[in-house]
Amino acid sequence: MRRRLLLLGAVLGLVLPVGAAWADGMQQRVDRAIERGLAALVERQGEDGSWTAEPGPAVTALVLEGLYAEPGFGVSHPAGERGLAYVLSFVKENGGIHGGFLQNYNTAICLAALASVADREGIAEIIKGGHDFLRGLQWAGQLDPRGEVVTEVHPYYGGAGYGGKGRPDLSNTATMLAGLHASGLDAEDEAYQRAVVFLTRVQAVPENDLFDNEVLPRDGGFIYATSVNLDLIGVPESKANPEKIDEALAGQPVSGLRGYGSMTYAGFMSYLYAELDRDDPRVRAAYLWLGEHYTVERNPGMPAGYELDGLFYYYLVMARSLSAWGEMMLDAPEGERRWAVDLSEQLLAMQGEDGLWRNESTRWLEGDPNLATAYAVQALQAARPWLGSDNE
Repeated sequence: MRRRLLLLGAVLGLVLPVGAAWADGMQQRVDRAIERGLAALVERQGEDGSWTAEPGPAVTALVLEGLYAEPGFGVSHPAGERGLAYVLSFVKENGGIHGGFLQNYNTAICLAALASVADREGIAEIIKGGHDFLRGLQWAGQLDPRGEVVTEVHPYYGGAGYGGKGRPDLSNTATMLAGLHASGLDAEDEAYQRAVVFLTRVQAVPENDLFDNEVLPRDGGFIYATSVNLDLIGVPESKANPEKIDEALAGQPVSGLRGYGSMTYAGFMSYLYAELDRDDPRVRAAYLWLGEHYTVERNPGMPAGYELDGLFYYYLVMARSLSAWGEMMLDAPEGERRWAVDLSEQLLAMQGEDGLWRNESTRWLEGDPNLATAYAVQALQAARPWLGSDNE
């Protein structure tokens, strides 16, 4: 790459940025984009300290996590202090951090933000309470909606849903593990071990003991859930096959479910947080799927008309998982890709003049600029250390 740039520069008589100079320029652009995004969010903070209060404290916690990680803002920034007070107002006696619903989602995301201020008085105890609360929500040993005990052979086992009696899904399970990981819970904890059972059952791999290759073609991708709803326990769901839900509701057999990008990165990330061996066939299968479907332009695997659904969450789990994987390059069909550069360039191009990011698709709340911007900022923060220089 460096030689090609130098040759092009010589032919055209141009001075092109290469090597460390190119990397420094890219770093500066990313730094500036993050600063602009966070500054725009600070201006949008509510009087009560929140950002987008409707789902509970989760969006506020996502913004705080980005603020806390940026030197120009940090844990003592006034907006951060107001946001922290808002989050702490949701702490329950049983350890949950939520407003009455989306209990797993809210608590896990809040734990990740609180990890940055764990040295403050009382925060460590709140984090421990949150760990206990999430363990209690994870499906293992409770009675399912039919009154059956959720043992290791049950489709729910090891997964987490939005809270209460809700059926588990991969998004909530990955969010739970991300919150536990960020807030310091050791991967030896049984919560991770139970989750791996659920993760395997939403992955298209031979190790899946719940669904055969007619239901999940063995390509290594991940689907959304082992159950469509409380009435269809054990009937799997993929957001990449919306037509299959109608078939399931009509009592027709479900087959040929597709994995898709955001869930496959979420599953891959979760395996890494659970510290599965890098050579584990489930880890390798997920990595190969991600390489084969590599893109930063859409959520791959989603059907036509749905490609932008969950796009910014896709960017976040992409950056987090590949950062955890720890390699600058990713094998793709067209050759090795410098994923952090590709992702950063895409996000830089998508930032609005006001510093905010927005998704054209409003599904999963991503039409909200507070949420989309929080995702984008954290994706850039996770990718930034892997930008490198052109001669690395």
